[in-house]
This record gives sequence, structure tokens and C-alpha cells, in this order.
Amino acid sequence: MSTNGSTMPSPQVLYNLENPVFCCYLFWATVLVVKMLLMSLLTALQRFRYKIFPNEEDLFFKNTEVQFNDPHVERVRRAHRNDMENILPYFIMSLIYISTNPDATVACNLFRVASLARIAHTLVYAVYPVPQPSRIIAFGSMLLITFYMAAVVALRTLSFI
Repeated sequence: MSTNGSTMPSPQVLYNLENPVFCCYLFWATVLVVKMLLMSLLTALQRFRYKIFPNEEDLFFKNTEVQFNDPHVERVRRAHRNDMENILPYFIMSLIYISTNPDATVACNLFRVASLARIAHTLVYAVYPVPQPSRIIAFGSMLLITFYMAAVVALRTLSFI
């Protein structure tokens, strides 16, 4: 049963391109996947910019040595790792949240805000570092949204355990 007392739609209805919530999720998930892929390119760009390479075979420039701890490269790598630690659980929780047949306006706004927050997190951490609390606000926005979706799922399924 959904929260309004009607029968819950089937997965075929919830997870198809006719469902605006699922379409919105697909769009913003795609944006985040592309953003994460760009983080790999940003890491490579930083390596070439500062001539920092982790392997002997990568040493394109003369008079360079293998290095592992350049602060510019490591900042981007930390941001990328933070993405993986936060975006991947968000993807899973979002798909589970869609199964609860949420209100389209609420769900789509959650997807938008979470995605834009992660983009902002990258900008204020890896691209153009900005003092706190900018990063914690961007980080916390997606985290709170993920916890909110988890709470909705837990509350809507509690009666089944």
C-alpha cells in the first residue's frame, strides 16, 4: 500500500520512461556519472600540469621523478574518492526510494539538489578551493537527502518486518 491508501504501482510502472520520477533520476544520475568520469580527467590534467606521475612508464618529461604526494593531485583524488563514497550509496538509495512511489515534485527536487550539491562540492574542493563552510554545506546536502530517502523507505516498509 502507498501512503495514500491505494495499491502500489508495479515495478514495470515505476521503473520506466513513463514515470517522471524515474526519468528525473536517470537524468541526474547521468550528470553525476559524467561528473565522476571528469574527475579522472581532472586528475590527469593536474598530473600533467605539475609533472607528477606515479609510475616510471608515465614519466613523459625529462628531469621528473615518480611522486605520490603532490598536494594538487591529491586534492583532486580525495574529491574523487569522496564522490565514490557518497554518490554510489546515493544512487542505490535513490533507486530504492523510487520504489516507494514518492511525490514527483519532491523526488525530482531531491535529485536536483543532491546533484547540484555534489557539483558544488567538487568546485569548492578540487577546482577552486573555498574556505569552510562551503564544502560541508555541499557535502551535507547530499548526505541529508540520502538519509531522508532512507528514512522514507524505512518508514514505508516498517510494517512488513
